[in-house]
Amino acid sequence: MAHGDDQRLLWIKGNPGKGKTMLLCGIIDELEVSTPTSLLSFFFCQATDPRINSATAVLRGLIYILIKQQPALISYVRQHYDPAGERGFEDPNTWVVLREILTNILKDPVVRIAYLFIDALDECVTDLPQLLKLIVEMSSTSFLVKWIVSSRNWTQIEEELEMAAQNARLSLELNAKSVTAAVNAYIYHKVDDLSRRKKYDTATKSEVQNYLSSNANGTFLWVALVCKALTDVPKWHTKGKLKTFPPGLDSLYRQMMGQIQNSEDADLCRDILAVAATVRRPISLDEITSLVRMPDGISDDRRSLEEIISLCGSFLTIRKQTVYFIHQSAKDFLSGEVSNNNNYQDAFKWVFHAGKEKVNHDIFSKSLHVMFTALRRDIYGLKAPGISINQVSMPNPDPLASVRYSCIYWIDHLCDLISSTNSTWVHLLQDNGDVQKFLTTKYLYWLEALSLLGALSNGINAVRQLQGLQGSNNDGQLKVIIQDAHRFAQSYGQIIQRAPLQVYLSALVFAPIGSLFIVASHVFKSSAESPKPGWLVTGSVVEMQWNACTQTLEGHRSSVGSVAFSPDG
Repeated sequence: MAHGDDQRLLWIKGNPGKGKTMLLCGIIDELEVSTPTSLLSFFFCQATDPRINSATAVLRGLIYILIKQQPALISYVRQHYDPAGERGFEDPNTWVVLREILTNILKDPVVRIAYLFIDALDECVTDLPQLLKLIVEMSSTSFLVKWIVSSRNWTQIEEELEMAAQNARLSLELNAKSVTAAVNAYIYHKVDDLSRRKKYDTATKSEVQNYLSSNANGTFLWVALVCKALTDVPKWHTKGKLKTFPPGLDSLYRQMMGQIQNSEDADLCRDILAVAATVRRPISLDEITSLVRMPDGISDDRRSLEEIISLCGSFLTIRKQTVYFIHQSAKDFLSGEVSNNNNYQDAFKWVFHAGKEKVNHDIFSKSLHVMFTALRRDIYGLKAPGISINQVSMPNPDPLASVRYSCIYWIDHLCDLISSTNSTWVHLLQDNGDVQKFLTTKYLYWLEALSLLGALSNGINAVRQLQGLQGSNNDGQLKVIIQDAHRFAQSYGQIIQRAPLQVYLSALVFAPIGSLFIVASHVFKSSAESPKPGWLVTGSVVEMQWNACTQTLEGHRSSVGSVAFSPDG
């Protein structure tokens, strides 16, 4: 893959924990030293985090680092940003825009040679096929761009990457000797660190190193997990404890699960693991207290929360106050992703003992509860109705900290419960239920919160999903409320997104008199409770009902010949 080499694509593949990410990091470090005039850009996918698990996120990341190294390349971004602003990078055409920007950047004369790294292609959950197609096309047309990518041994990825004109592959399983040497070097480093920390004598240090070398099976992750466990073992118990760690990642996961099952906090750990394996993104310590019932007095005790997470074996870790799985393979183990593996099936049955639907229901119902409790008008105390989102400073403590996840994803978990093939939970959408109560009493507060969280578009799409769930209930009261809620958010979403408090002013001023949210603004017990300003008098210039125009499209630079909407709007 050196400059002048015909190879334009290197695919590094291997099973979980074999060190693919570490290998890519090593290559990046080496190239930064050996080819200082080259451009290097990289992106690390993570399936559990929607911010970094999509094809568009990959392109955003690659473009950002390229521009950071060569600021003059920002001109290619401005060509799209200046006419349409942020909207040009948020609509369904984002992929097309980012692809064009990256293509133009890589064609710029300033780019003598560029190395683009993408780690964990298998963890690109959204639009992986079009990302693979892009890699193949670009690697086949430009000899100035070298692609280095990694993934698990997936047939789908192999079939696509084989289409590249000049490609090479590196299988870590077929290069076991080299991988073993790298793992042994890693073991030496970890044991040396353990020895200093735990004050091992020479014999203990040697025994730990020999056991790890004999049982690692070329898996970095296994070594890391065992060494982490040994940090909590007194040095006089080290030799005895060492023999209890079975070789192989799956066997180690099974042992960790057994230890959790036999602990005093087994039920609490099970609830935490079930939620962590079900949520749409990693959740913070504040958020997990809203979704999991904690022991009394624990929710506000950060140190105790961290101790509770540590009780979940080594499946979970905390980084910057957010709970993550230690590795994608750990989540796969608990989620039963490998159906023909008994270890995985047993773990799934224990974690989701009442079924995964029950976990989704618990997340949905707890989300509604915390939003009912927390959401209120002007939750950040902005006071000035015209203040823009760019002027907003997050208060400390943040009153939305514990409900961020709930605000954005509560409808997603409801949709996971109710489908065309499952009517068990359809009662959740009955008239006069909790969903209707939330929409009629907290909807405007929810839109304000979504605006403050930068997630209003997520909310509008979620309400559209909710509308779809009501398809079979053609004349229910809740159906009418959801339709009205969707029209309200779609019509005034842009202004609410720019100025959160305008949900109580501009949106209510111009909404039709017959809108349920205008009606609701008249029925609060006092003017202090009403979302509608006291000076507002609805005049005859306002329509009685919603008209036929559902959305106004902006941002185009010339006449529009045709319009097409993606499935998500």
